[in-house]
Amino acid sequence: MTASSNFRSSQLPNPRGNTKLIRVIILILAIILLAWLIFSIIGKWVLPQTAISPSPSSSSTPAINTLTDIPQQTVSPTPSMTPDLIASIPAAVSTSEIDEFIQGAIILSMSEGEFSHLFYCFPAQCQLNRLTNGSYDDITPAVSPDGRLLAFASNRKGHWDLYQMNFSSGEIIQLTDTPEYDAYPSWSPDGRWLAYESYYTDPQTGLSNLEIFIREVTPSNPQAITPIRLTDDSAADYAPAWSSGGRQIAFVSTRDGNEEIWIANLDSSENRFQQISHNYPATDNHPAWSPDGRYLAWASSVEGLQNIVISDRTQPEEAPRSIGSGNWPVWDTFGKTLAVVFQTPNQTYLTGYQFESSQLSISITNLKHNVQGITWLNVELPQPLPEELQKAASITPTVNFQKLLEISAGVPSGRKSLVYINDVSAPYPQLSDAVNEAFYALRSELTRKTGWDFLATLENAFVPLTSPLYPGMLDDWLYTGRAFAFNTAPLNAGWMAVVREDFGAQTYWRVFLRSRFQDGSQGIPLHNLVWDFYARNSGDPRAYEQGGQLIEVPSGYWIDFTQIALNYGWERMPALSSWRLSLSSARYNEFAMTEGLSWYTAMLELYPAEAIVTQTPLPPPTLTPTITPRPTRTSTPTITPIPSQTSTPTRTPTNTKKPTQTRTPTRTPRLLSPVDQTPVPTTGQ
Repeated sequence: MTASSNFRSSQLPNPRGNTKLIRVIILILAIILLAWLIFSIIGKWVLPQTAISPSPSSSSTPAINTLTDIPQQTVSPTPSMTPDLIASIPAAVSTSEIDEFIQGAIILSMSEGEFSHLFYCFPAQCQLNRLTNGSYDDITPAVSPDGRLLAFASNRKGHWDLYQMNFSSGEIIQLTDTPEYDAYPSWSPDGRWLAYESYYTDPQTGLSNLEIFIREVTPSNPQAITPIRLTDDSAADYAPAWSSGGRQIAFVSTRDGNEEIWIANLDSSENRFQQISHNYPATDNHPAWSPDGRYLAWASSVEGLQNIVISDRTQPEEAPRSIGSGNWPVWDTFGKTLAVVFQTPNQTYLTGYQFESSQLSISITNLKHNVQGITWLNVELPQPLPEELQKAASITPTVNFQKLLEISAGVPSGRKSLVYINDVSAPYPQLSDAVNEAFYALRSELTRKTGWDFLATLENAFVPLTSPLYPGMLDDWLYTGRAFAFNTAPLNAGWMAVVREDFGAQTYWRVFLRSRFQDGSQGIPLHNLVWDFYARNSGDPRAYEQGGQLIEVPSGYWIDFTQIALNYGWERMPALSSWRLSLSSARYNEFAMTEGLSWYTAMLELYPAEAIVTQTPLPPPTLTPTITPRPTRTSTPTITPIPSQTSTPTRTPTNTKKPTQTRTPTRTPRLLSPVDQTPVPTTGQ
């Protein structure tokens, strides 16, 4: 063997050394796998028994949801966002792990067709069942501490009053009988008193405002009770929540210029009211006490994020912690779970979180419609339900409208025709045949609820491709014939109010219309601060940069146009990114019936594909463009001489010389005639 061969053999790997290395790696992996199995078994059987009630202030901080838990909205809000929402929320724990804590039933008020009714469901499998039904609205339910009674607000007799339902008998009695709006009841711990919000008119000043009252609940003659006024402020005070200790009532107030959480201490006469949240520009709503009275939860919305935050009232100096996304929090019987309502721009969901771990504990349920109150029944409902309640559950709701598609000659298969909408003023009063019945139904319902025909005049209905819209609206839904933009003149006249609602990075608007009759028979008072677009022209640089500013809650009774439109399938559109600079980009007046379609698919219902690809914003002036002549050369301009300066005439005229005196001419001597030869003498000689 040569030296070179010895060198090459020494460089070859040693098979015995590789075998030992592989054995060591396998042994290490086996040890890691065994340790993981042991830890999993211990974590499953030991940890749930040892971590029963850790304090939120302890070192073991619960997991807090991050921004990834908030669904990211697309530019065009369509029902197709539902899978994105489910994917963005943490997966729910198994039912077997939460049955021990979740008992009773969740009762909520939800819009259904033309009215809002009461429903109930069981948290493990939240299948909604109707409790009330009729041509009226039932909202803001609240279960009594013993679980036997349900207080709620209803306009079943023409005005908003408080009512009480008995679960055992199904009997419903009226508690208040006033023309003013009474709603949002909250029970005292002993079940003898109710705190509620009322639209009160001061007899001295004549000004109306939301205030909180307390009244006793007695079965004999409840309408004879004189309520006690708790709040007395020019700002709006509403949404009371009575603590289990009985001596504190939390509520929402705008008295500092923002929607914040306050507490009224019933044992104090001076300095009775204490502000709990200081979260400007966040808006805080719907406070809810835990069953033991230690924790206060509420919904906080800031920069497009809807969060449920919890404050430990035994340690008020600590900042509230967040447990997840949502609105309208309500506690279960043991204080272990919170049911919440999760809202997107055009969808509403019901879910829940475990208090300690912030994990999702109630499966996500698509409610499809807006929620106007939620409560938790801490006992089982009687089975079977009373006959009156069974009748409500068995009624099948009627359909808001029925589509009637027209067969038009000349329309290709698979396309929709454009139809004229009757008695509507618009540049092009047409809509797609797929949505015209929905527009008629919305217009009729809105006229009934507001008392005036708001949709008789439109800013736009169908817009042809040859009519350009504002910048950034090249793919707007108005081109599809499935959208309309209402007239914005009522906003200037005080008959419309707009509330700003942010979802993630996108801005939406909730539109309210002032009802024609302000006697309490139509609409409800506004609770939220409204947005003033025209403050950008006030000279305030901050309002100019923000595209407006928040202003006080306007007085009167209002109709939620956005919610009624959604009940008939019309979805609001998000504002464009330039809305702070251009009012037209806010798009608060545009609503579309997408029905799950993309903009391109909706356009194919009217146009062939090639017409959409080669979209022409403006029609050409001639069929064949003319040739532009070549420009001629311009001659070099000559220099214009500068004119000489003209002397300025004086005001005093110059003296004119007097003419010199002319001498008198001398006479010419006359010639001598032949007869007289005597000369005539000249003068002056």
